[in-house]
Amino acid sequence: MLLKGKKILLIEDDLHMRMGLQDNLEFEGYHVLCAESGEAGIALFKSDNPDLVILDVMLPNMDGIDVCRELRTLNRHIPIIMLSVRGSEVDKVLGLETGADDYMTKPFSVKELLARIKVVFRRLEPMDTEQLYRIGTAEIDFLHHEVKKNGQFIEFTAKEFELLKYFIHNSGIPVSRETLLEEVWGMEHSITTRTVDNHILKLRKKLEDNPDTPRYFITIYGVGYKFSG
Repeated sequence: MLLKGKKILLIEDDLHMRMGLQDNLEFEGYHVLCAESGEAGIALFKSDNPDLVILDVMLPNMDGIDVCRELRTLNRHIPIIMLSVRGSEVDKVLGLETGADDYMTKPFSVKELLARIKVVFRRLEPMDTEQLYRIGTAEIDFLHHEVKKNGQFIEFTAKEFELLKYFIHNSGIPVSRETLLEEVWGMEHSITTRTVDNHILKLRKKLEDNPDTPRYFITIYGVGYKFSG
């Protein structure tokens, strides 16, 4: 995943916050565009085509919620991370339902923000140029979203594809349920670790030769799961 040179639009009216984030982002190798108002941010968005937007909610005149709605009308897929002093569940849900991909409450760790930026970019990362991936007798075509096992098509949901893709990218690495929740489901407030377990069971049933004694989707007791493909 090549992140250096990615263009990030930072819309933040607080001068010290804006300069601090700009310095840290540029140190990581990102190209940073800065705007101190929603209107200026939208103008930069139209003219410079960024790869990701960091958007403060509490902006003068046009707040971040309205800015987010406008950005979504211009580009349905641009990743948006919201920043706000408002940390209630209602505020987070509103931000996410407006179209944000992630929501962070101030004050926050810059290190955590940098990690979340990488997570967002990783979600958008395509599979390797070889679009076909084999797990035992199953063949996964990520380009066309098709799965065959023993020559027969198997129905897969979009979230199952996303979860499988995450496992393949992290093959051999134990990952916790909480990590899977954060990186595959994001901040969907209604999702629990039980949902993760159910999706793992579905992947086993669809892809394992013997789901009761899995070979590929391994349970690591006290940790979570590990994919061994």
